[in-house]
Amino acid sequence: MTGTVGGAGADPAAVAVADPGADLRHRVTSTTVTLRGADGAPLAGREVTVEQRSHALGMGNIGFDLIPLANGETTAHTAGVETFGGASLDGLEHLAELWLEVFNTATLPFYWGAFEPRRGEPDTERLRRAAQWFADRGVALKGHPLVWHTATAPWLTDLGVDEIERVQRERIRREVSGFAGLVDTWDAINEAVIMPVFDKEDNGITRLCRARGRIATVRMAFEEARAANPAATLLLNDFDMSTAYECLLEGVLEAGVGVDVLGLQSHMHQGYWGEERTLAVLDRFARYGLPIHLTESTLLSGDLMPAHVEDLNDWQVEHWPSTPAGEERQAEEIVRHYRTLASHPSVEAVTYWGLTDDGAWLGAPAGLVRADGTPKPAYEALRDLVKGAWWLPPTTTRTDDEGRVTVRGWTGDYRLTTAAGAADVRLGGPARSGRTGEPVDVSVSGSAAG
Repeated sequence: MTGTVGGAGADPAAVAVADPGADLRHRVTSTTVTLRGADGAPLAGREVTVEQRSHALGMGNIGFDLIPLANGETTAHTAGVETFGGASLDGLEHLAELWLEVFNTATLPFYWGAFEPRRGEPDTERLRRAAQWFADRGVALKGHPLVWHTATAPWLTDLGVDEIERVQRERIRREVSGFAGLVDTWDAINEAVIMPVFDKEDNGITRLCRARGRIATVRMAFEEARAANPAATLLLNDFDMSTAYECLLEGVLEAGVGVDVLGLQSHMHQGYWGEERTLAVLDRFARYGLPIHLTESTLLSGDLMPAHVEDLNDWQVEHWPSTPAGEERQAEEIVRHYRTLASHPSVEAVTYWGLTDDGAWLGAPAGLVRADGTPKPAYEALRDLVKGAWWLPPTTTRTDDEGRVTVRGWTGDYRLTTAAGAADVRLGGPARSGRTGEPVDVSVSGSAAG
C-alpha cells in the first residue's frame, strides 16, 4: 500500500511507521534526511516517496532448500551433493518466492561430511553459486559450521589427532578465505559444550577436542577463521543453555579468544519456551556484552515431542503431521517469540530453522510452509509482522524548504525517490537503535523508476 502525509513547513516533513509499543521502541529510529540534486542544491518542496527495503535486525532462515535452484538442478539426475536435509526439487521456485518475501539472511550448510565426503573434493562451486544467488537478491549470508563433531567428514576417523587438527585448520582457512566478501559471517564452532564427551558415534572432531580441550579447540576455530578473513563476524554457537555454556564462554573470553557474537539455539520441539523463560535466557547471556543471534529457532505445528526426551535426535517417529490445531498454536507462538526476541536490545538476528516441512529436521512439522508448498498460518503471521506491523510501506510526502524529510522507522535500509532520481540510505543500527539518528545528507541519482 502507499500512504500520504503532509507537506512542507517550519519542521521537516515526516513519514513514520506505526508505533510498535514501548517494548520495541529501541528498534525504531528517527532520522532527518536532506535530499540534494546533482548540482548540490536542496530539493525543496519536492514530492518524495519513502520506502523501507530491509531490516537491520537479521531475519534469517536456512538456505539449504534453494541450493539446487541456484545451481539449475531441476531433476534428481542433475542434482549435486546432498546437503544435510532439504526440500524435494518440485516447487522450488515457489518456495524461493515465499523465502524472499520474509527473510533477509540465509544460513548455508558447510557440514564437513556432506561438503567434502571424499577428501580433496569439496562442494565449493555449488555453495558459491548458491551464495551468489542469495547475494544477488540482497540477502546476507552465514556459513554453518566450520567445526562440529556431528556430520563431520567420515574420513577423519582414519587419521591421528595431529593430522585431524592439521586438516581441520586447513579446512577453516580454505572456506573462510575462499568465500570472503560473499560469506562473511560464520558459526566458527558448533556445540563445543558436548563436543569432547559426545558418544553417539566415533568421529575425528570429538577425538580432537578430547585431546586438546574445549578452550583450545574453540581458540583454533576462531584464530584460523580470523586469520583467513579479519573482517569476518564469528560466532560461538550452542544448544546448551545451562550454566555449562556460561562456564565455557567465560573460559573462552578469559583466554582472550575473540568471539564476535554469541549464538543461542532454540529448537522448541517440546513446546514454546514462553516470554519469561526466553527473556531470562537472554538476560543471562547478555551480561557478557556480546551481540546475540538466535541461530536455530523452531516451533511445531503438530504434536509436541515428549518432555522426557533429553536428546531431540532420539525421538524418531514414522509420521509427524502438521495439524489444524497445531498450526494455529504455531502462528500465535511465532508472533510472541519474535516480539520477545526483538524486545531484547542484545538480539541482533533471529534465524528460523527451515521454511518447509518437506525435508525438515527430524521430520518434524516445524516449517512455516506445509510439505505441499502451501503457507501455514505461522508463515502469514510472521510475514504480517516483519513486512506489515514492523515495516514502512511506500509513503509519499514533500520535502520542506530545505529539502528535508524526517523518516521514523525500524532501523534498516530505505529508498527515497523523487522525480529527479533516488537515494538509498541506511538508518540507525544496533548500536544506535531507539535514538534520534544523526542527520543524513544525500544526493539523488539516476532515474526515479525501479
